[in-house]
Amino acid sequence: MKGKYFITSESVGAGHPDKVCDQISDAVLDACLKDDPLSRVACETFISSGLVVVGGEITTKTYIDVHKLVRKVVKDIGYDHPKYGFDANTCAILNGINSQSPDISQGVDAGGAGDQGIMYGYATDETPELMPLPIMLAHKLVLRIAELRVNKVLKYLGPDCKSQVTVEYLDDKPIRVDTVVLACQHTEDILDKTGKRITKKAREEMINMIAKPIVGKLMDSKTKFFVNETGKFVVGGPQSDAGVTGRKIIVDNYGGIVPHGGGAFSGKDSTKVDRSATYMARYITKNIVAAKLAKKCLVQLSYAIGYPEPLSIYVDTFGTGIVDEAKLEKIIRKHFDLTPKGIIKTLDLRKPKFLKTASYGHFGRNEKEFTWEKTDKAAGLKKDALRK
Repeated sequence: MKGKYFITSESVGAGHPDKVCDQISDAVLDACLKDDPLSRVACETFISSGLVVVGGEITTKTYIDVHKLVRKVVKDIGYDHPKYGFDANTCAILNGINSQSPDISQGVDAGGAGDQGIMYGYATDETPELMPLPIMLAHKLVLRIAELRVNKVLKYLGPDCKSQVTVEYLDDKPIRVDTVVLACQHTEDILDKTGKRITKKAREEMINMIAKPIVGKLMDSKTKFFVNETGKFVVGGPQSDAGVTGRKIIVDNYGGIVPHGGGAFSGKDSTKVDRSATYMARYITKNIVAAKLAKKCLVQLSYAIGYPEPLSIYVDTFGTGIVDEAKLEKIIRKHFDLTPKGIIKTLDLRKPKFLKTASYGHFGRNEKEFTWEKTDKAAGLKKDALRK
């Protein structure tokens, strides 16, 4: 896009109620895969004040102590004391897990997709991670909040938090950060005399110790900071808001920069193409951009339940490609096995590694578990693309 425009993305911390649910669901998935890599898992979690409900459909040969697992996840997140309004040691837990429908199983057993749907992948060269800048900054802000809380640098911080970043672009290039929004749960000891607002000192600490180190040189004299704009954020987490698995799908992906197919990730094993095909689409686009075949690239895949091959592949390089999209589609089909079995094998998705994905984004990560972030196909793609 030519000219000046603004793009905003948000992220939420591990203690956000929806993210607590995502982490519980993915912890259940990991526990199943640890002893039975062929487990079929579709685990959903609901959380509210003092209550966790775990349900869904699971077929596995192993046993999962759901109560013990839930308490560990919630405690590791930071809800380990009544002062945060939710306590891993005392919360009630209900288990409503059933087995997967045999009607779905027979299609998946034959190598078909576990559901119908459309999945998107995206990559752009505007950051080293080949991700959009607004969502990367938003993730880094909530990671910074977690770091300062866990290391007790800012002892008043609680587990719940949110961030939002607005980036100004000029002719498709990010040039500055216009606005940073922080919402940080905290204890009462940083409230002013009215008891309705945090002190000026606490606000400045959050700006100087959380926002500015992340925004860095992208900040200027006009950059605006909004910190706990309601005044205070003492009551947070599940005490203040119910949470459900899969309700932060834009946070999990690209921050609203590109279309979304609508499918959530957490709690689903990799026969569910909502998750696995989206990972593959990211793998494809990241390798295309890493090969410098385009400055940015979007790929859409579509599937039918019980059928192995994608029904369609759509490629868009937004006018930045050095070869046309039709050629890229042919190269994608040649270099990537897009059947559910092929995706699982290529990205090594039968291992228990998904709890890490459930907070701070599924893409743009450099941990070894994030196999869809590799760029090992880039050289081969480039060689084929440039062949006359």
